[in-house]
Amino acid sequence: MQEKNKTSGNNEKQPFSTKIKNYVKNLLDFSQFDIKTILYIILFIILIIASLVLLFFIFFVDSTILYRFVVEFFVNPVYNLGVLGIFLFIAIMAVQGLLVPLPSEIVLLATGMIWGWFYGGIMGIIGSMAAGLLCYYISRRGGRPLAEKFVGTKAIDIADDFIGKHGMTAIVVTRFIPFIPFDVISYTSGIVDIDIKKYSIGTFIGSIFRAFFYASLGALLFMRENLELPLDFDTLPLDVIIDQSNYFNMILLIILGALALMIIFYYVLIKTLEKKRRSEPE
Repeated sequence: MQEKNKTSGNNEKQPFSTKIKNYVKNLLDFSQFDIKTILYIILFIILIIASLVLLFFIFFVDSTILYRFVVEFFVNPVYNLGVLGIFLFIAIMAVQGLLVPLPSEIVLLATGMIWGWFYGGIMGIIGSMAAGLLCYYISRRGGRPLAEKFVGTKAIDIADDFIGKHGMTAIVVTRFIPFIPFDVISYTSGIVDIDIKKYSIGTFIGSIFRAFFYASLGALLFMRENLELPLDFDTLPLDVIIDQSNYFNMILLIILGALALMIIFYYVLIKTLEKKRRSEPE
């Protein structure tokens, strides 16, 4: 124990530049992982980079790109396929969790545009379960090693303890609050130590209100402009496209803002629990 404290003390005395070098060196060292885990980590990195590029295009190049993308590659195809569109919707809902600029909240808005608030809400619950389980599985396979590299094993261990005490309750509450990013909670749940059964039940319960909330918003957004499916951007007035796009972008900004607050909250929580753990007698 004394040796461990001594090492810890030496680390604290290291110059800041040395700490940065050691941190970067650790990030680039994958020697302790097998090939399968490394491939999942690479997938995570690619998704992060792709998401940042897409965010740049949405907010600095073309403000209508998100709305156009959702309509042309989701709303219209699902509507045109009729009943078979349900299967396409579930597939898209599952895959969207891999891209930050297309959060599930945006897709849930689209369910209201296609099916109205009631059936859109039901489809939203089904799609949320598909997305939640896929993100959880991918994160379970490669997310934890990557998270440990960025925030350290100590922070993850403390998060494990917290989830162990408040697991299902935490999932239900965070799923229930509409503007807490759904996909981020899915990935985080895969990183920390929570049982898949508790995670699934918590996701189902918490998704009910969220799905109907966004389906209702989407239905109101669609009805406000008296739009009819399928949407044709060649005939749709530009002011309507811009207005609808701004609405979608605003939802995305709120989600990103909530994500930033979650990161700050997590940092403060980890520091508080870490300090509490140190003060406890051995």
